[in-house]
Order: sequence, then C-alpha cells, then structure tokens
Amino acid sequence: MGVKYRLAALALLAGAATFVAIAPVVSQPQSQGPTARYTMDAGTLSGMAAMGQGGGGIMAMMRGGAPQAAHELVLRLGSSQSPSGGSAQADHFMPEGMRLGRSVPLTYHRTPASGGTPQQGELPRGRLLLFWGCGEHAGANQPLVIDFAQLARGEIPPGLYASGLNLPEDWSVRPDNSTTYGDWPNSDDGRHVDGAASLLGHHRVAGNYSPEIAFDLGEDFMPALTPTGTELRSGAVAMHWNALERATGYYAWAIGAGQNQRDMVWWTSASSQQFGGPFADWISPSAARRYIEAGTLMPPSQTDCTIPAEVRQAAGEGFMSSLYAYGPQVDFSYPPRPRNAAASWHPDWIARVRFRSMSMVIPGMDMGAMGMGAASQGATTAEPAAPAGLPPCRGGLRGLAERAAGRCQ
Repeated sequence: MGVKYRLAALALLAGAATFVAIAPVVSQPQSQGPTARYTMDAGTLSGMAAMGQGGGGIMAMMRGGAPQAAHELVLRLGSSQSPSGGSAQADHFMPEGMRLGRSVPLTYHRTPASGGTPQQGELPRGRLLLFWGCGEHAGANQPLVIDFAQLARGEIPPGLYASGLNLPEDWSVRPDNSTTYGDWPNSDDGRHVDGAASLLGHHRVAGNYSPEIAFDLGEDFMPALTPTGTELRSGAVAMHWNALERATGYYAWAIGAGQNQRDMVWWTSASSQQFGGPFADWISPSAARRYIEAGTLMPPSQTDCTIPAEVRQAAGEGFMSSLYAYGPQVDFSYPPRPRNAAASWHPDWIARVRFRSMSMVIPGMDMGAMGMGAASQGATTAEPAAPAGLPPCRGGLRGLAERAAGRCQ
C-alpha cells in the first residue's frame, strides 16, 4: 500500500474517530446574556500533529529531519447584534510577538446548502473495534465490536457512550447560536501561527457587530509534549511523556486500520468504556477535574500509559496515537465580573482563552529521538551514527518513520 494512500487512510480514520468521539451538539440560540462572546483556543502541536501547521512535512522526514513543534490558534466571535454599516467586519489586533502582522480578520462565509436528493449508496462494510484502559493487556469484554453498517443505519449500540460523561458542556460560540459570527483562520486568511510566536501582551477585538473587546493576556502557549514509546515483549507499547507544569489532565487515544483493511481499531486511555465527549477539543480545568474523578482523563501527575498488546495486534502497522495535555483557562469580561455576581448580571462581553498541547506519534517509535518536539524547545540531540547492516524497512507509514530515524534502510 502506497505512502500517500496510507496517509489518506489514517486521516480518514482520525476524522471518523473524531466523529464518533464527539456527541452531537444541540443548537441553542443566544438569549439573555452578553452582547458579544469571544473564544481563543491556543494549542501547541508536536510530532506528526505539527505537519501541515508550519512544522515541516513528510519530505523533511524522508531527508532525515522531523517536524518541529508548531502552534495553532482558533478564534471565534459571536454577537447578538447585526452589523452596522454594511457587511460584517471584525479584526483581532495581536501583540507583536504573535508575528501575524497588525491584525487577523474574523470573517465567516456560509456554505450553501447542497440541493438534490441524496443518493442511496451501499452501506459501508467493516467493523469498529473499541478498546480502553492503560495496561499491558486489554481488560475483560474487550473489544466492543460495532458493525459500520449498523452505525450507518443510526443503530447506536447501548452503552457506547458511558454515563460518566454526563457533565455540563462548556459554552461555545457557533454560527447557529449567534446573530452575527466570525472566526479565524478562515477562507480569507488561513495563515499558520509561527512556532516561536507568543500570546503575551495586549489583545483587542474591534468590528461593526460587537462592542470592542480588550484584555491583557499573561498566559502563553504550553510547552510541547514529547512522548516516547517502548515495545514490550508482549506486544504492548509503554508510553511515557514529559510532565507539563500547567497541565490539568492527560488523555490518549489511538486508531488503526485493522489487519483486514476493513476494520477500524480505536483505543482510549479511559479506565472504563467511555467513548464520546469533547476530548479532541479544549477542556476547561473544572471539567478536567470532573473527568479525572470519572476515570476518563489521566491526572496531571501521571506521565505514562501502556497501550495493550491486543490493541496493537488488532491494528497492525497502520497505527497512530494522539496524546492531549489540557491546560489553563483565562476569563475576561466587561464590566469585570463581581465576586458574588447576581443572576441578573449581564456584561457587555465575555471572553475566554483556553490552552492545550497535543502530539501525534506512531506507537513504539521514540519521537524524541527523531527530534519531534525537543528541537522546538531549543534543545539539540545528537543522533547516533547508523550501524552497518541495517535491516530493510517495513512497509507503510511506520517503515517511513523508521527510515527517517535511521533505523532501517
């Protein structure tokens, strides 16, 4: 199977996992509340997650290098007002350290609804194999097997979404709950954030559909995660990562194409069958504490987790893992929120800045040895000379990564 095909398959698997992982959001129009709501979600990406975000690409790996850590920033502005003086316009004026120029535009273009009648196609074939929990071997009653055709018919097996996830959802800003909406990056401006950029300093949001928003931010991007993996004799993979000082919890998941190319294997680090929830998103510290109590997230003191041997065996070589470190949250409002705010308190605007760090790796590969993440922190790691008589590289994406690390030829 070609590299491009394998990369596309893994991207599709990641999209499918996100689709299954995030429960449907119920649209709730903005009612009594602030005129404007603004969210900044700031992330640090390392490993293969940095590819496509200005952190290098697959060609760099083939030349013996590796993607550098990168940053991501998602901005969303929602207002209960209609724009004044023409079409909606708003800009976020950044600190100089962000290296994005004077400002970035907050715009939004609605996608026209597609017409016509959906074609009745063949139901997808294959299965979804679900595993969970850290440990050298999978627990009892694993995997949970779900037929893709069953999901396509809307038949969700009972118990797929665990009751431990019934937690209040953080407020969000979306086009369907705002009279006027804008975001960035967008189709007008899709620039990447520089890996050396800094959020520290003064931020101002001004436009013709919301009151002016201004605040000074004293929290910066989180450091990069640098996970490493050790293959155990059982076939399990013992993962370790660097502790991040501001982390409020960790979460890992892995997906694979399966041995027969029709199955999808999905594993999470949750201690029980808890699929569903906002774990591919940013999570507030208060929500993280409750997820830790439910056994869904790993506590900030934990820096290791073993992917069971049965997961690796079911997934084969086409296997990717993601590790999330959720971070702090900073809230702003105008007027500033009183210490004991009454229910009738309605500010002109509220703003929220959330942080996280995320890394995507191939389980069993030492990403630190390939420079994924460590190089972004200004460190240099001397790579040992490749020994003579290296074994031939195996196929697929794993073989490509091993070749880039100088472990095969």
